[in-house]
Amino acid sequence: MAHPCHVQRCETATNDEPDNLRSATGDKHVRQHIDRPEPILQLGLGFMASKTLLSAVELNIFTVLARGGRDRASIAAEVGLHPRSSADFLDALVSLDLLNRDDEGIYSNSPTAEIFLDRAKPSYVGGILEMANTRLFGFWDNLTDALRTGTQQNEVTHTGAPFFATLSQGPLAWRNFLNGMNGVSTPLAGALASDFDWNGRQHVVDLGGALGAVPAAAVLRSHPEMTGTVFELPAVRPVFEEFVAAHGLSDRLFFHGGDFFSDPLPAADVYVMGQILHDWNLEQRRFLLRKAYDALPDGGTLIIYDAMIDDDRRHHTYGFMISLNMLIDTEGGFEYTVADATDWLTEAGFSKVNSRPLIGGYTAVYATK
Repeated sequence: MAHPCHVQRCETATNDEPDNLRSATGDKHVRQHIDRPEPILQLGLGFMASKTLLSAVELNIFTVLARGGRDRASIAAEVGLHPRSSADFLDALVSLDLLNRDDEGIYSNSPTAEIFLDRAKPSYVGGILEMANTRLFGFWDNLTDALRTGTQQNEVTHTGAPFFATLSQGPLAWRNFLNGMNGVSTPLAGALASDFDWNGRQHVVDLGGALGAVPAAAVLRSHPEMTGTVFELPAVRPVFEEFVAAHGLSDRLFFHGGDFFSDPLPAADVYVMGQILHDWNLEQRRFLLRKAYDALPDGGTLIIYDAMIDDDRRHHTYGFMISLNMLIDTEGGFEYTVADATDWLTEAGFSKVNSRPLIGGYTAVYATK
């Protein structure tokens, strides 16, 4: 963020600055901003903008406007906004670059919102935002407790039952969770489609693949000779079958129910573990990687992707936020670096390991047996 700092004053007043200020700030570009609290305040109050977006998704604002521009009164009537709130709420979305408003007072989606926040489009990523709204936003209120105790702060906190078993008991929460995972995976799937050489591969299995966004979007559409399987908990099947039928892939994308800790893995020449390893502790990760290695044929590939932290552990803020979310939402999960993943994969037996960034702060690591 650029600040209209008094540049001339900052540059010429250096000799008059206290020694402790000069030593604490280093160069003049930092000093230009030292007396401005806006970045700290914007960060500390960032939950306001976040919740504004989450409520807009919940209210279906972007899907309504995907059908055409509307004035404020029409939108308010359609989605149920109170007259006191409608102007500030819609104009806040304009200020956040999520909506546009023309001189006649007609609102429309911004180009980005039009692509990614319309429920009717296959590019919709709002599933993860819906889950954030219904689950994560409230759980993050207990971050301080998680930091002090090292224990998760989600549904399990109240039931003591395993996370996935607890979540799957509530049909709406379960569907929101699966759609959320799909919302994150859909754009990443497109990146995997172009980043990995699928030629010569016959069958891909997405381990813990939720609704199958990766094989559906990344592989089967661009490689009609291939088939795919999602290996997931049996409770996923009904939602998975709806998703696959809607995408016309019921004859090529299959469901295999099971638990990847206790059941054999389905045969494949490519396994995918997307946003899986970060759910589990180190011992469990090593077990899963070795199990995948043992099940793959020679020349087979395991693809893992997560919001991996930079090896220097200084810069990838999104990765750190996801890791803190794992603290809140899992028993032993955390994000990791590419160097960590490379060590674990080599230890499991893989002979060739390389990595490449995908999109949205995610990294893929490819390991070949």
